[in-house]
Amino acid sequence: MDAEAVKTVEDIWWHGVRAVRGAEAVSKAIRRQQIAAPDRIIAVGKAASAMLEGAQAVYGTAIPALVVTKYGHATPLPAAQRDRVRVIEAAHPVPDENTLVAGVEILKEVQHMAPQSHLLMLVSGGASSLAELPEPGLSLAALQHENARLLGDGLDIHAMNARRRELSQIKGGKLLGHFAGARVTTLAISDVEGDSLSVIGSGIGQAPDNHRFSFDPHIVASNRIARTACAARARTLGLAVRGNEETLYADVHELAARLGPELRAAPAGLYIWGGEPTIQLPPDPGQGGRNQALALALAREISGLYGLTVLVAGSDGTDGPTDAAGGVVNGATWTDEAARFQRQADSGRFLDARSALFRSGPTGTNVMDLVVALKT
Repeated sequence: MDAEAVKTVEDIWWHGVRAVRGAEAVSKAIRRQQIAAPDRIIAVGKAASAMLEGAQAVYGTAIPALVVTKYGHATPLPAAQRDRVRVIEAAHPVPDENTLVAGVEILKEVQHMAPQSHLLMLVSGGASSLAELPEPGLSLAALQHENARLLGDGLDIHAMNARRRELSQIKGGKLLGHFAGARVTTLAISDVEGDSLSVIGSGIGQAPDNHRFSFDPHIVASNRIARTACAARARTLGLAVRGNEETLYADVHELAARLGPELRAAPAGLYIWGGEPTIQLPPDPGQGGRNQALALALAREISGLYGLTVLVAGSDGTDGPTDAAGGVVNGATWTDEAARFQRQADSGRFLDARSALFRSGPTGTNVMDLVVALKT
């Protein structure tokens, strides 16, 4: 693989991701909107720790806070903050016992706030799995089974989160229905098409229709902002940006069948796509996530084409239940044996053997996925 081309697409990807990192996005929004200091902060999602950092950069560290995030995504707390900030880590994309603990604790935080209080909600993608209080009678095992089914059926995030709202006592505005204070400010990092607060985290930061408090919501980071930053970085590197679209909203194989021929016929330059593909999984899938699956499917479409390097990765630094964000492929990645791995939804294992996995670690944000393709 062309080391210089790989370095370039990774550099461009990182510029996009850093432009929407939770800490910077939140601190900028607070200053821009002149949001008064809250009495309590609840941060939930994969970017929860980074978003709290942004709030603390403006308000200081004295405000009590609850952070709910994915295992391995929490920022270690200084000793001076441990009596004021609680951290709960839980599973993603399928909930676990800690998910239920987080759901109970978030509800308690909201219920116990004083009549004139101000709550700051910091919401990012992943919240649907990380904090939940199921409807009465729904066990954890049943919740896990339903989430696994939703993930494997190839549904888009709007359909999945609509179902999650039905199963939940704290999603779709239900959580803030328990708030008796004066004001809620929600700052959200969007990981959904259309940036709807009712879909981000299944609406955990959304106000109910009949709310009596002042509600002030803001989207502070999105896929569009990340892609714009990618394009700006490419231009500083002297590259012609030929495409910049948010169109990754189909099955990974459908997308590869469309994007592959486009890239084959395209002139030299830099191409950027954003969005969140879907994938249908077999009964016993192997290792990988939707980005690794799309990377491998693209590798098949561009097989034998040289001078093209494609990075496909989740902006949160994780792809499904793996430690990789995605993959980097070119015209030499695909081999005859790859088809077997593809059928078994085992793209991660194949890419790993080809040294084609992309591992970024937690990024402090979550604005869906990015594809960066460089053609020379």
